[in-house]
Amino acid sequence: MDDMNWFLFRISSNSMGDDGAMAKGTRYTGDFKAKAVRLLTESRSSYSSETNAITAVAKDLGIAPETLRRWRNRTDATVAAETRQSAEDAMAELKKLRAEVAQLRKANEILTTASAFFAARLDPTRR
Repeated sequence: MDDMNWFLFRISSNSMGDDGAMAKGTRYTGDFKAKAVRLLTESRSSYSSETNAITAVAKDLGIAPETLRRWRNRTDATVAAETRQSAEDAMAELKKLRAEVAQLRKANEILTTASAFFAARLDPTRR
């Protein structure tokens, strides 16, 4: 995959082994990891299984399949945590808005009763 050359971001310039594979202990940038996971997600439908997709994409990137699997799992966990937090925030907002609606309805009921009371006092024919 020649168009993957743009994709490789390494911190050290001598991290390639003689066989062209990344040397053990190589650190990858967060950008590289995110792009690798995105590439895996985008190419998943081209393979018969998740394992085959991980193996092929990892090979194209010159990384171990287990490394890519770990990155994918961390990404999934992060997305799940963000989704859970977003749902909790939405529920808290909903609870707050429901309490506000209840308070406004109560205030509206009081004002309606007060309005009827004062209208009756001003207009003797309404009694």
